[in-house]
Amino acid sequence: MCKKGGRWGTEDAIARFPPSATSLKLHAGLNMPLSRAAIAAAPLLFVFLWSTGFIGARLGMPYIEPMTFLTLRMALVVAILIVLTLIARVRWLTATEMGHSLVAGALVHGLYLGGVFVAIDQGVPAGISALIPGLQPVLIATIANRFMGEPVTGRQWLGLTLGLLGVLLVLHDRSIVAAGSVLGWCASVTSLLGISLGTLYQKRFCGGIDWRPGNTVQYAGATVLFAIGAFAFETRVIHWNGELVFALAYLVIVLSIAAVALMYWLIRRSAATGFASLFYLVPATTALMAFLLFGEKLDAISIAGMLICAVGVVLANRGDAGKAGARR
Repeated sequence: MCKKGGRWGTEDAIARFPPSATSLKLHAGLNMPLSRAAIAAAPLLFVFLWSTGFIGARLGMPYIEPMTFLTLRMALVVAILIVLTLIARVRWLTATEMGHSLVAGALVHGLYLGGVFVAIDQGVPAGISALIPGLQPVLIATIANRFMGEPVTGRQWLGLTLGLLGVLLVLHDRSIVAAGSVLGWCASVTSLLGISLGTLYQKRFCGGIDWRPGNTVQYAGATVLFAIGAFAFETRVIHWNGELVFALAYLVIVLSIAAVALMYWLIRRSAATGFASLFYLVPATTALMAFLLFGEKLDAISIAGMLICAVGVVLANRGDAGKAGARR
């Protein structure tokens, strides 16, 4: 065996003293629980990260208009993703893949994010802005069969029903709902349509696209859409301060890159209805964050709604896991 720079060479050591079968099994056994734990924690992490997006919007919105805010956010994300794509040296998209990515970006980022930010800007509370897209599983369960060819089991229907009931209970006492304008409520409904159709479109047409170049195209297209909206309908005045800088940085790095990448990973690993059921937990989680950060209290009915949401998610995801196992 030769020495390299005063240390034994790794390749020489492996060739001379290969690991035993027992040690390989032990190493695999140690890694397996960690891998399973990471996979099991991924949906909960997604719910937490997605919920913080509504809080970040609330923090930054007093100092910047929604389309201007989203234009800056998308442009920064595009710059970061271009660097990540170049470093990874992944294959760039074909013309067809670019077209699908632009459509998915217009739905997931353009309609959904644009709807949420406009709704909050128009007086709809952050919790209610989370509630409306939280109805996504009901919409997906209605169109999943025709669009995706995925059956919805009886257990999933029960889970979806319990989830809807839980969402309504969590935010039942929000008298501030009346503060939202007609435009705000229309924007909330638009966000529901955008995330629902975007989830289905992404799963059907963009599942095999690498997330780095795919999201680069999606965010670039969304940047153009938001910039057009900013120049057409807003003054584009920005009042820079610490809260706005923090909200912008958090939404760029944590939400638009980490959370969205995790979302696409989850979409590829689950049926459309099972993934959509995760959104039932977003309003409850957002309400809890609002309580911790802004002092919005949860009463007994809201807490009961959170528990019902959790039961609904478990039922819907168990049905999804059963279908995935049957396909294998």
